Amino acid sequence: MTSPDFLKILDSLYLLNRRGIKLGLNHIEKFLHYLNNPQTRFKIIHVAGTNGKGSTCAYIESILRNSGYRVGLYTSPHLIKFNERIKVNNTLIQDEEIVDFMINFSSIIQKIKSTFFETTTAMALYHFGKNNIDYAIIETGLGGRLDATNIVDPILTVITPISMDHMDILGDTIEKIANEKAGIIKKGIPVITAKQEDKVVDVLSKKAIENKTKLLFPEEPVIMKTTFDHTKFRVGENDYRIPLLGHHQTQNASLAISVVKYIFPKIPNKKIYKGLKETSWFGRLQKISRRIFYDVSHNAAGIHLTLLTIKKLFPKNNLYGIFCFKKDKNLEIVAKVMDKQFKNIFTINDRKGYLIPNLDLSKTLKKLNIESKPVGSIDNGVSKIKDFDDDGVILIFGSHYVAEDILNISELSFDSAPI
Repeated sequence: MTSPDFLKILDSLYLLNRRGIKLGLNHIEKFLHYLNNPQTRFKIIHVAGTNGKGSTCAYIESILRNSGYRVGLYTSPHLIKFNERIKVNNTLIQDEEIVDFMINFSSIIQKIKSTFFETTTAMALYHFGKNNIDYAIIETGLGGRLDATNIVDPILTVITPISMDHMDILGDTIEKIANEKAGIIKKGIPVITAKQEDKVVDVLSKKAIENKTKLLFPEEPVIMKTTFDHTKFRVGENDYRIPLLGHHQTQNASLAISVVKYIFPKIPNKKIYKGLKETSWFGRLQKISRRIFYDVSHNAAGIHLTLLTIKKLFPKNNLYGIFCFKKDKNLEIVAKVMDKQFKNIFTINDRKGYLIPNLDLSKTLKKLNIESKPVGSIDNGVSKIKDFDDDGVILIFGSHYVAEDILNISELSFDSAPI
């Protein structure tokens, strides 16, 4: 049971969101100096991109951990509970450790007026330093150049696929967004990037040249088989299996393979195979129950890849969407990807009010020539679909904020168990 002290501390941490997003490294530099720079005590792999960051980080973490290393993983956002953001060897940071950090370092948090993400980043790096890890995989929060995580000095930089997202902050063209993501590239530190569109490659190549380093690409994976619970694929002469679905996930896995092989050129392939096979990463085209799937994708590129995968899995079944969307996202671009892809779309609310109310969302979709029906909750949407099409496939998508609601209609655990 969660203690009242922890809930109180967690509330105080979330209240730091009122300080907004402060792009820049001044606060985090002061914070980490106060903590005696824990980020210098272990090796770091720094990961930026638009889509696939979390999955790629999870693959790298699992391979390294299954190879006998002690590994820290810092990702965001969380699905159910804050602790998911910070892990050591796939074990979540404990409630008591979060409480201790917030109490022990409350003075510096107030003095420098650190934001939620700056405080969380400092907490993660402190936790990793205290737990004597060998490697940390650090995912950027937003962008890269001015992201709080860019305070680290990595041994390797990783860029996942870059597309249009957070345009109000990162820029309104793919080149501007790529430039912000490329801001994590550092002098002399090798960069491995996923397959990108030409404009993005141009930006990354220029940044790599400026920093006198090399830009590397992974081998293109070849899908051998996709089922409802795993994907088999080949990279070079080696076959692999992952519990996540879709060609885009094989590309994320291939990127992770390249990262690990760059660090350890002689790593046995059986360790890579085992690490990939045992990767856990929730909310990525995750099977909830019979013909019901959940995906956290919330931008046009991510939703497009999700739809491609689910339609390949169920080419003859009607596809129904249960859709929700955050207020600060670009719905117009997403609507173009959704157009004519579903038999019906149902819009829902979230419990905490972070998302567009379902009535407003349906009205806005209608203006964008997308018909939908507001149903309030996931339960209502599923019931309505099952009433008239028991063989229909249901995709719940658009946000991570409904993950807790999804737990209530499934028997899944979002802690550490495999999918």
